[in-house]
Amino acid sequence: MDSYDVLVIGSGPAGVAAALRAADQGARTALVTRGAFGGMAANDGPVPVRTLAHAARLLREARQLGRYGIVTSEPVVDYPQLLDRVRQVVDEVRRRSAYRAQIDAAGVTVRDNAGMLRFVAPQVVESAGGTRLTARHFILCTGGVARRLAVPGGELAATHSDAWSLTAVPESMLVIGAGATGAQVASIFHAFGTRVQLFQTGPRILPTEDEAVSAAMAQAFRDAGIVVHEGLGAVESFEQAAGGIRMRYSRGQAHESAEAALAVLAVGWRADTADLGLDAAGVELDARGFVRVDAQLRTSQPHIYAAGDVTGRLMLVPQALHDGFVAATNALGGSMAADYSVSPVGSFTDPEYAQVGLTETRARAKHDCLVTVVPFDATTRTIIDGRTTGFCKLIVDRPSGQILGCHIVGERAVDIVQAAAIAMAGAMPVDRLAFLPISFPTYPGVLARAAASATRELRLGTDARSARMEHYPP
Repeated sequence: MDSYDVLVIGSGPAGVAAALRAADQGARTALVTRGAFGGMAANDGPVPVRTLAHAARLLREARQLGRYGIVTSEPVVDYPQLLDRVRQVVDEVRRRSAYRAQIDAAGVTVRDNAGMLRFVAPQVVESAGGTRLTARHFILCTGGVARRLAVPGGELAATHSDAWSLTAVPESMLVIGAGATGAQVASIFHAFGTRVQLFQTGPRILPTEDEAVSAAMAQAFRDAGIVVHEGLGAVESFEQAAGGIRMRYSRGQAHESAEAALAVLAVGWRADTADLGLDAAGVELDARGFVRVDAQLRTSQPHIYAAGDVTGRLMLVPQALHDGFVAATNALGGSMAADYSVSPVGSFTDPEYAQVGLTETRARAKHDCLVTVVPFDATTRTIIDGRTTGFCKLIVDRPSGQILGCHIVGERAVDIVQAAAIAMAGAMPVDRLAFLPISFPTYPGVLARAAASATRELRLGTDARSARMEHYPP
């Protein structure tokens, strides 16, 4: 029976970061994964999604070539060829960008495609092939899987994973769930020519975003031709129909239905722990079914830690990397706490949206704050590129001038918000951000302009200087 100081289960971002950190501290470390190295992020998450989103962006760019005097024919999606490109990207990321070289150089023992591992005792796991491994410390990084709806015919609906592996672009699609995943599925396939209906049970799509972002994205989707249904009561059933699938649902007292070639569920995630044998290890789950951890990412068993999506906290790649580092540090005697105080989030829809920090509603509940909004059609780079849909909202604490939140809808929103996150992480007051000489013309110029507007109103800088910055064309 092979024995290790640290055994990491799962090779996504959390698992890779944990294994590297453990090995760097001198621990004899093994990384075991059920499937291919890289986990969901590389094989079924951000990497394939972003590749498809890039294809959608290329289509959008091609369709405005005529505005710039470039004559060409209408672009057509060859979906099988696009999927080949997705597979090429996934393979290259797995080889070059998923830390495999660093893992090997650090001396970590990697067991990929090992099948599901399960605990048979608190310090012993067994692979699908019967191999048993023991360790002083374990770090669970098995990630999450898409939730399904427990309704009649629920098995007829696809998940986002099925959507990425289609052999052709469907003529029509129902997307159930309008959070980040659902919005991306809807946006990407709409760009490919699919007639999309997007359903959200709550009163607004993207419910975790600032209300202005939700409203702007819903309007942008509708303007593009996506049918957005908000305030859906409940999905009652799915059934086969002549054209594909029929969904029956309620709205208030009314019972309605919708049909399409494909229905895609995007109703959230659950921890991928069903086959881990956590009962044998004595590891507790929380009320939502995720692994319960404390601030140091320790589970109910002091020798077992958990990191990433399996904990149900912020289920994003940067936070998973952070979690993996923290868990491995603490497993080997450290006392770090997981810190998500500045966590930029964004999505590669059309238009993009992104945020960091507090929403306006949450900020006003606790702070005397100033909110400035700069529309994208008022900045130079967006006008040059013909991408004038959207806005940048900056939320600032009046007494201190500290940035509390930033919310963006529009082209390159995900990139722009990173600058706001860096400023917030460095406790940079808004006047310092306003006076940074950001290159012209660039997309981050909209953030600089919002900062300059806030500075002028707060009178943190000299009147002349702040006025000059606000009216300079970023």
